[in-house]
Amino acid sequence: MITKKETVAMLLAGGQGSRLYLLTERIAKPAVPFGGKYRIIDFPLSNCINSGIDTVGVLTQYQPLALNEYIGNGQPWDLDRTYGGVRTLPPYQAQKRADWYKGTANAIYQNMQFIDKFDPDYVVILSGDHIYKMDYAEMIENHKRNGADCTIAVFDVPLSEASRFGIMITDDDMRITEFMEKPKEPKSTKASMGVYVFNKDKLFSYLEADEADENSEKDFGKNIIPAMLKAGEKLYAFEFSGYWKDVGTIDSLWEANMDLLGDRPALPLKDREWRILSRNDALPPHYTGNSAVINNSVITEGCEIYGTVINSVLSAGVVVERGAVVRDSVILGNVTVRTDATVDYSIVDADTVVGKSATVGKELIESKGITLVGGGLTIPDGVSVPDGVICDKAMLDKLSKGVM
Repeated sequence: MITKKETVAMLLAGGQGSRLYLLTERIAKPAVPFGGKYRIIDFPLSNCINSGIDTVGVLTQYQPLALNEYIGNGQPWDLDRTYGGVRTLPPYQAQKRADWYKGTANAIYQNMQFIDKFDPDYVVILSGDHIYKMDYAEMIENHKRNGADCTIAVFDVPLSEASRFGIMITDDDMRITEFMEKPKEPKSTKASMGVYVFNKDKLFSYLEADEADENSEKDFGKNIIPAMLKAGEKLYAFEFSGYWKDVGTIDSLWEANMDLLGDRPALPLKDREWRILSRNDALPPHYTGNSAVINNSVITEGCEIYGTVINSVLSAGVVVERGAVVRDSVILGNVTVRTDATVDYSIVDADTVVGKSATVGKELIESKGITLVGGGLTIPDGVSVPDGVICDKAMLDKLSKGVM
């Protein structure tokens, strides 16, 4: 006899992540490397298993190959289950239609059959592009105590940033009385984290009604939540006070990596009680040569450091040669920084070579912004990549010819 699951999690991981530019040309945003050895999607997947949720549907769409391969059978997150576990859910051809996901609500609607297979009482809906550690079990218990139809996790943000988020107005009992999607003049600083708990039957009824509405944008924030509020359903906010960051921009991705550094990092990853799990290839330990200088940095397996690395995060297989300097930067996998080269206040994508005596970016205090260098490039010896630019192959060709 198959046992029903109390909770199923649905992880929205199909976004293009266009504001990450070159980093998401070949992979979906949740597959972008983070913190040296992780991918962004490691955080919600680890949160699920740490919260006791062992059935997760990952909804993929844009550039899904790398993400599908990375998730595999779910073994690194203890989600390789015969019944339940993790499943990737791309759009598919049904009997009457073959549709891309039109929005967050439509993506869940197209996978109601997957949810119903496990007959859960509750459905947790998550975004695949946030960095945070959260116990969803606490939120579900809060949902039960309130007798809620839907509970939305909220995070207090500065008033100056509130217009970027869905904003909740609540009463003294945290029942949501008003919801505004990215308001120009926000009345509250309670921002939606994109983490929802729904009663399954209530969720299904609103998804079906929304799908039948030709004028709907098929979105939770724009359609489902307002419709439930208008109908008088019981919606509650759940306050989260831990670390949380939407890494949808180059600036925020860089900031989140920097939050791993220091004696007391804002985002500690050494908590054995709440491990962030990942599928990381078995690589040899990193090596530091006699001339190496390393300060306040994360150095991942397989790195070879002979130069200077300060206040930076290095992914697996990075080589920093003698005389090279890397400062205030995020270096993704298998990058080589040649002798006497300098990389400052930058993100360098995987498999790139920074040539001898080349420079990338400027020191943080002088820079116009973060420099982003695309993957698989070779910056010729002595070439300078300016600060605050997005350097792809076309720009690199111009720099090499001295056009810019």
